[in-house]
Amino acid sequence: MNSTSNALRFTLKLAVCLVLVAWILHVISADEARLQVKDWDSLSFGEQVLKSWTIGSAGLWKTISGVSVCWLLVSLIFMGATIFIGVVRWRLVLAVQGLRLSLGRAAGISLVAHFFNSFLLGSTGGDLLKAYYAAAETNHKKAEAVTTVIVDRLLGLFAMLLFVSLMALANWGIVMSQQRFMAVMLVVLGMLFISGLVVVLAFWAGPTKPRLKFEMLLSRLPKGDGLVRCIEACHTYGENPGFLPRVLGWSMLLSLACVLQIVALGFGLGLPMGEHFRVLLLIVPAIICISALPITPSGIGVRENLYVWLLSATAIGIEAQDALTLSILAFAGSLLWSLIGGAVYLAFRSRHSLDQIATD
Repeated sequence: MNSTSNALRFTLKLAVCLVLVAWILHVISADEARLQVKDWDSLSFGEQVLKSWTIGSAGLWKTISGVSVCWLLVSLIFMGATIFIGVVRWRLVLAVQGLRLSLGRAAGISLVAHFFNSFLLGSTGGDLLKAYYAAAETNHKKAEAVTTVIVDRLLGLFAMLLFVSLMALANWGIVMSQQRFMAVMLVVLGMLFISGLVVVLAFWAGPTKPRLKFEMLLSRLPKGDGLVRCIEACHTYGENPGFLPRVLGWSMLLSLACVLQIVALGFGLGLPMGEHFRVLLLIVPAIICISALPITPSGIGVRENLYVWLLSATAIGIEAQDALTLSILAFAGSLLWSLIGGAVYLAFRSRHSLDQIATD
């Protein structure tokens, strides 16, 4: 009976993976087909699918084959580095809650989450599955384990927004002279204010009477005790003075790796990335932050339009076609790591492996 159940579970996982992989391949082929087919939006869904798997697939291969193999591999390494840095950061967040997860297990969960990010809304949808697996890893601290995923994503977004803001100061003349950069920075600063406010309230909101009353009301709701434990878990981070600098440091390094991935692809396409490196430090993380908003699956469309809009600005002057190609290749690199995450998902088994560690 147990073997039959395992076989059915594996079959279901395989079916899910095949469907999602087909969807992922369709999306990236459709991006390429959209470049070559006039009046793309006027086509029916069936016609778009046909064009994607014929014209789009051939065009995608031609685009990839036109990139220097060495630079393509370098870009994939930097993409993998962003995932690895994210794993290191999450383990720091877990440790504050007295939870320990091996590097391999944390990497496995993160790769599975990255796989599901490829089709869920925004670029953070896979965190829902990450939170589910994190809760499944422990019997005694499920609420705290889920909180680590939320805090990790919140601090990652806040740090990248802060990185963009610092790079805006370094590119102040360009930002003030280009309306499109000013518009993007208004969005970024708005997101920075909101995320910063959430961090402050979550980490350092003291034990005031309104908060205690609010927690008392929450505790009366179904699963309310878990919500209260999540709030208390957030306060633990504010009580650890060395935590925030370490996490922000790793997050800044992650932002740099994201930029270097794009720079490597640009060199592979023969684009003048070196002379625009400073402004790319502003553009790339800003696009990633805005694409993280739950507007479209995996930020598709939002990301491509932003790359074309910003890279074709007079301050940089990259052709719109090249900017779109760059965006598609970057997304393709991310999807390749998603496919690796899909393979991990097939072999993935939930188990209680988060252990409570002694704290002073």
